[in-house]
Amino acid sequence: MQHLDPHQRPPDGIRHVYKKYQKMKATDLDGDEVIVDLSDGATLPDKTRKCHPMSMSMSMRTCQVGLHILPSLLPPQTQTTLLSCLLHRDLSNPAHLTNIHTHYNLTYPPQHTPSFFSTSPSSCTPIANPLDPAIHNALTISQLLNKKLRWTTLGGQYNWTAKSYPSSPPPPFPSDIKALLESIFADTKAEAAILNIYSPGDTLSVHRDVAESCSTGLVSVSLGCDAIFVIGTSDDKILALRLKSGGAVYMSGESRFAWHGVPRIVGGTSPGFLEDWPAVGGEFEDWRGWMGGKRVNLNVRQMGE
Repeated sequence: MQHLDPHQRPPDGIRHVYKKYQKMKATDLDGDEVIVDLSDGATLPDKTRKCHPMSMSMSMRTCQVGLHILPSLLPPQTQTTLLSCLLHRDLSNPAHLTNIHTHYNLTYPPQHTPSFFSTSPSSCTPIANPLDPAIHNALTISQLLNKKLRWTTLGGQYNWTAKSYPSSPPPPFPSDIKALLESIFADTKAEAAILNIYSPGDTLSVHRDVAESCSTGLVSVSLGCDAIFVIGTSDDKILALRLKSGGAVYMSGESRFAWHGVPRIVGGTSPGFLEDWPAVGGEFEDWRGWMGGKRVNLNVRQMGE
């Protein structure tokens, strides 16, 4: 596998497309003729094939460069169950580092209530204390879960500063999520994941995933609000997708190392069956509606051959 520089600047073409959707008014997104939305059985119009030389197959919904788009892959109950596993059980596992750990010591919930959502959002007790109080203030549970928490890692603990995986053995990847994903994407071993948590206004800058020592495909699963996803392998091969809850993208072949980013989260688009999460089955009522303004994105990859 050829070496790719994780610090290389993205091509101007994809940066310009990214900025276009980052700045676009929300009211103009639905009428944009370039964004591809394959939900609800839609097919690619001719204008898309003209605008995007990545030229996706209308029947297979697969790009010639190996980008596979699976809209409505996960049924509602599976989405709800997956979300609960990720944000109750896995987020509460201290072995899974988060963006918070860079500047804070995080207090984890007791084992008999393994969820951060077990604490009332009205609690004023700090749950994250700064490593340097002169620079950062302590965080309450409401501040943590409503805005400050942006990502957590599963399995291989990717270091965003070094842009690499540590040499020490990683914690086990959650076995039930591993089994689910590998039953669908059999060519990829689920060994490491980054779970991104977005609010409207949040973005993910254009980048490539090049830290892994193999070219096995990447899996990206969307839950909650819609996102505009921009991906390109060069200035003349750029695609803008509208990703919805329950859908997945599989980046293989040439697209495995494509530039990609999320310039926009579309607020108010979380499906009805997720809007009230985590208030499910009579639990976590104080947090009812939290998921109505969030997008959760599970990005899974194989670390080595």
